[in-house]
Amino acid sequence: MNALLYGAFLEMRMLNDSMYSSEKKDWETPDFLFKALDNEFNFNLDPCSDGVNAKCKSFFTKAEDGLTKEWEGSIFMNPPYGRGIEKWMEKALNSSKAGALVCCLVPARTDTRWWHNYAMKGEVRLLSKRLTFKGANNKAPFPCAIIIFKPHGHSLITQAI
Repeated sequence: MNALLYGAFLEMRMLNDSMYSSEKKDWETPDFLFKALDNEFNFNLDPCSDGVNAKCKSFFTKAEDGLTKEWEGSIFMNPPYGRGIEKWMEKALNSSKAGALVCCLVPARTDTRWWHNYAMKGEVRLLSKRLTFKGANNKAPFPCAIIIFKPHGHSLITQAI
């Protein structure tokens, strides 16, 4: 393999590795998507904020650890993507069982345990196109879904949007 071709191969491999890794965990929700969901659900809490990107007047930062707080009302959750997402989805499902409505923006990882243990117990809305998260130059390298956990497990629906 010549040096030019090998260099292109290495560059492409590094790009693929970074695009599909879990290095970036805090993807900010696009405004158009949040506004559409907020119009439907009237959110009062964002438990996964960095303080700057809060989508609701009430929010928890990483330092406050939203996993340890009680969630009430109508919650919008865009959790950190990566290995810890299962804990956030479990919290979302349990909060709905306690009476909250929790709307989650998550990667559509249908081949994972957390997806089947939690996401499939909510209303699944598959996004028809890949999102461009706020602050990103390109579309996400993964599909996303909206998972809605309604209080006390009301109607489960799966649809594409």
